[in-house]
Amino acid sequence: FWDTRAGKYAKLPKHPKVRNVFNMDFPDSHHLAKALTIVTGPDTVNLTYHNFFAAKEVAQVAYFINVILKMFPADKKRVEAALAAANLPKGKFDTIKPDVFTEAAFKTFILHLCPRPEINEIFTSFTKGKGFMTKEMLTKFLNEKQRDSRLNEELFPLVRPEQVKNLIEKYEPSSSNASRGQISPEGLMFYLMGSETSVVKLDKLAQSHDMTQPIPHYFIKSSHNTYLTAGQLTGVSSPEMYRQCLLAGCRCLELDCWKGKPPDEEPIITHGFTMTTEILFKDVIEAIAESAFKTSKYPVVLSFENHVDSVKQQEKMAHYCRTIFGDALLVDLLEKYPLKPGHPMPSPSELMGKILIKNKKSSTPASKPEQAKKASDDREEHDDHDEQDEEKMKNSDESALFVISSQGTAGQEVTAYEEMSALVNYVQPNKFISFENAAKKNKSFVISSFVETKGESLIAKNAVDWVEYNKRQMSRIYPKGTRVDSSNYSPQPFWTAGCQFVALNYQTMDFPMQLNMALFEFNGRTGYLLKHDVVRRSDKKFDPFTDRIDTIIASTLTIKIYSGQFLSDKHVKTGVEVELIGLPKDPKRKYRTKWSTTPNGINPEWNEEPFVFEKILLPEMAYLRLVVQEEGGKFLGHRIIPLDALQTGFQHICLRSESNMPLTLPSVFVHIEVKDYIPAAFAGTDLHTYRHMLSLNATSNNLSVITFKKELMQMTKNTKTKI
Repeated sequence: FWDTRAGKYAKLPKHPKVRNVFNMDFPDSHHLAKALTIVTGPDTVNLTYHNFFAAKEVAQVAYFINVILKMFPADKKRVEAALAAANLPKGKFDTIKPDVFTEAAFKTFILHLCPRPEINEIFTSFTKGKGFMTKEMLTKFLNEKQRDSRLNEELFPLVRPEQVKNLIEKYEPSSSNASRGQISPEGLMFYLMGSETSVVKLDKLAQSHDMTQPIPHYFIKSSHNTYLTAGQLTGVSSPEMYRQCLLAGCRCLELDCWKGKPPDEEPIITHGFTMTTEILFKDVIEAIAESAFKTSKYPVVLSFENHVDSVKQQEKMAHYCRTIFGDALLVDLLEKYPLKPGHPMPSPSELMGKILIKNKKSSTPASKPEQAKKASDDREEHDDHDEQDEEKMKNSDESALFVISSQGTAGQEVTAYEEMSALVNYVQPNKFISFENAAKKNKSFVISSFVETKGESLIAKNAVDWVEYNKRQMSRIYPKGTRVDSSNYSPQPFWTAGCQFVALNYQTMDFPMQLNMALFEFNGRTGYLLKHDVVRRSDKKFDPFTDRIDTIIASTLTIKIYSGQFLSDKHVKTGVEVELIGLPKDPKRKYRTKWSTTPNGINPEWNEEPFVFEKILLPEMAYLRLVVQEEGGKFLGHRIIPLDALQTGFQHICLRSESNMPLTLPSVFVHIEVKDYIPAAFAGTDLHTYRHMLSLNATSNNLSVITFKKELMQMTKNTKTKI
């Protein structure tokens, strides 16, 4: 992670001598305009602050050989040989000036440091032994090996000769080859490492979703107990976590609010009845105000767990929200969206730049505690308690000192007094009673919270009903209280049920969090992802446990693992694990390569049969996960990519750290193929006919299988179109 902070948000020196050097205490020193803080770190917790005052000189950049050697301590001789091949200095204390370390020199260095025999073999198999590809050969290679076979040629034309000519000129290192319209194995390698072969479809990374749908139609990146930097029972609470979560694109943050002690009586945020530290509510609000819209301009929801049973302190909380957030705080309703049954929620676009408060809201807001006790609370509490989990916690080892609820915080929330209640509008928490009751009330602005175990039970017993519920209004899922180590549950089952706010512990970069980070990397990191049509449309119901979706053509994914590049700085054997994450009836097999034949962390190879995942029911809600490990199981890198964002063909998959940060060099070279899945009963049917029959099936309220086959056979006789 990285972030820059200037002006009043920068960290300023406190030592008198330092302040004197920069004249910081003089009225016209303008020191705020000169201050800059850069925050960096491998994750949201372990941060380093680099504090600067305006500098006038920039030192000349030089590359130090000893730094390059340290990157590959186990292969010093290989590094020295590669430097020599590129006519670069190789002495330990030598330096390389930028004008010497040219692009051509760098390419030569890489070719000798990390040879690619597997690409030479692919090249040779396609050219029948020739030492070059002609323009025609490369055209055939691009159209047959790199192109997605599912694409319609009229809508997505084949590669044109002019495009191929440009690629050769761009990537072929030999000017004589390029002038003859030929590309060498080295040129092909550079092409396969270039921007044209990004494993991720770049248009998917950019903001591409329709942001004008009602908010319940989106998955929303959400954090649980945002203030914690470690476990749920002990450790440091920090306002910085709110900044980091927002900078990571998070759009829903949690604030556990408690009454402050005399004499200041400042409201605090902490994990109640635990040994976690306390932070000021005001400091958190300031941190949120500073970072709320740096990464995403779309609305932020603040989920208050309010234990402040003091009118005065709740008034302070409301005052801080109003004055610090200013116009960003949504207080007044949008005219088009009254809080009435049957009316939809506003869209992310309509709430752009706004902060919404989720807090208990009384029907008759009270200004005094005694009034609050008498107030009719037909808005109900949200379902934050699960007896089974609470009992588990009481009987667990961790409960020797603490007894906490399933959400992790002891004690009931209190009624919102008048000032806080006035801030609540489109996100009103209510206790969940039943799906029938929610449908009868038909209030899109009502949200219910579910502990993960309650959510799992609902998915098992009422999945279809929950999908229907989430089309209209919102659900928030949170970890069970026994996760005192701040581990996370898998978000995938809840996404398949259409749940919007799947809240995770951001301080723990385990697999569920990695999946969450990978998913929300798309749509411009807005923190909002439009749910698939099957979990939004009102005219059809969706069962996550189905083995067939009428309107969707399933896919088959084939992936062959060829080699790895710069996987480790040690002499170790390495292996790759590949799995698919999707619907319950999707293929669940996890594949593994054998360990590389020799200890080699720079360019190991695997020459094995491709891995096949057949019949992926809903490709838009399935994800490919690839993990690289040392022999013995040590994690080296991973990548999770949505199936609908995968580019087919030969690709280099650049790996990520456990905290989903891009690793500079490590990658895995693969071949990916995604095809439409056609059932064995319809083998030989062309795709155009099969797709058309699916559309008929979708609009005719389910043709019988027999009728479907008869219609299909008739159409197959009458068509010659192949797509």
